[in-house]
Amino acid sequence: IYSLSPYTLEEVVSRDYLINERPDAIINLVDATNLERNLYLTTQLLELGIPVVIALNMMDLAVKSGDKIDEKKLAAAFGCEVVATSALKGEGLTEVVDRAVRLANAKTIQVPKHEFSREVEGCLADIADLLPNSVPDHLARWYSIKLFEQDEKVLGTTPLSADSSKRIVEIVKDAEKQMDDDAESIITNERYEYISKIITGCLKKNRKGMTVSDKIDRIVTNRILALPIFVAVMFVVYYVSVTSLGTIVTDFTNDTLFGAWIQPAVQGLMETAGASEWLVSLVVDGIIGGLAAPIGFAPQMAILFLFL
Repeated sequence: IYSLSPYTLEEVVSRDYLINERPDAIINLVDATNLERNLYLTTQLLELGIPVVIALNMMDLAVKSGDKIDEKKLAAAFGCEVVATSALKGEGLTEVVDRAVRLANAKTIQVPKHEFSREVEGCLADIADLLPNSVPDHLARWYSIKLFEQDEKVLGTTPLSADSSKRIVEIVKDAEKQMDDDAESIITNERYEYISKIITGCLKKNRKGMTVSDKIDRIVTNRILALPIFVAVMFVVYYVSVTSLGTIVTDFTNDTLFGAWIQPAVQGLMETAGASEWLVSLVVDGIIGGLAAPIGFAPQMAILFLFL
């Protein structure tokens, strides 16, 4: 998963476990070759008050590509443990576990170091004052952020009074009007801005330039081009798998494979063997013909999944 937003079953299950079960420590597996995308989840985990160990996985590939990551600066910026690892080579795994165990035994409360803009922090402080006493102190910030984002699951499970709920809605609407964006996007954008500043200070990319993957990502995730590219790709996938190549293969399966080869061959064998007319019709038209219909769609599905 890449975030604790309740959009997928995996995210919901993971978040519920972290909030309700309260593990002693968290090992946050981060792809060292794609820090910005992976550290978004890290910022959310640090808000739960649970000790976090960042395992910078695939460090061997990052080093191979010429990238240099300052683990000490990264640890200082986030206020948590950072260990370079390579799951493929088995490097750093024992150290990650040892540090997680040490933090778990210490039973410390993780305090997030990052802050949002002054406007957002003011809103979060106002929301925190409205939280019920049932919310633990170490989760007050997390609940404040989720209520600011208007997280439906948190809104539905937090026992807020009618006045508090109304006041939170007013706080959120005022912030959205002032910052000209919806609350969830405000939080998301400020998280990435914070991550970008950290990466600038602790990551030195290879000066040879961006990799092919980076260049592709830069185009397909562009704010303006992303949606048209997505629509174009989906159209091509549908056109090839269902309309053009898919139709050719399906027609061949239905008309040639079954209609011209299998059914006549089976019919000829059964008639030669002296089978009755009703039995031939049952097998050829009923059983084989019935199987031909769904099997005819199999090539289209295969092409579709091949694209996916």
